[in-house]
Amino acid sequence: MTPLESVTILGRMDAVTPLQHLLGQPLLLVHLAAALLSLALGPINILRRRRDRTHRMVGRTWVAAMVVTCLTSFGLHGANGGYSWLHGLSVFTLVTVTLGVVAIRRGNRRGHVGNMVGSLIGIWIAFLFAALVPDRTIAQVASTDPWTVPLTLVLVAAAVGLAWWAFRPT
Repeated sequence: MTPLESVTILGRMDAVTPLQHLLGQPLLLVHLAAALLSLALGPINILRRRRDRTHRMVGRTWVAAMVVTCLTSFGLHGANGGYSWLHGLSVFTLVTVTLGVVAIRRGNRRGHVGNMVGSLIGIWIAFLFAALVPDRTIAQVASTDPWTVPLTLVLVAAAVGLAWWAFRPT
């Protein structure tokens, strides 16, 4: 296994695998959970036909998950220790999600849809970047612990299925 980093424990240098690195960072875990929730709920709300109370409840949950995803990103830094274009995307997403909420409260459905769909596209772009760039934690975990990715995908699919069933039109 390729170690992500080394730590000294009781005077001994131990290699830390990417999965151990991920599990040892609560902020990263919160960020990942909120991002996965955003990725799952966004399409559900867009693909549902009815714009009803359920749409508003799922939408509010999605907005909260998006805000948590964006805010936690500012506590996460790359290998160089600084901010990247993804942090700029977080600022932009915070603005567009806010504009989407303001738009619907003012009765501007078109502005609401544009901002929310744009925000969803943005989080998918960020996810693809985080998953496909080799130096990112997700790619490191996938290459060193191959069962983590399919297990996560099954859990996300189950969560999406459960959410779809729970929020289905009645």
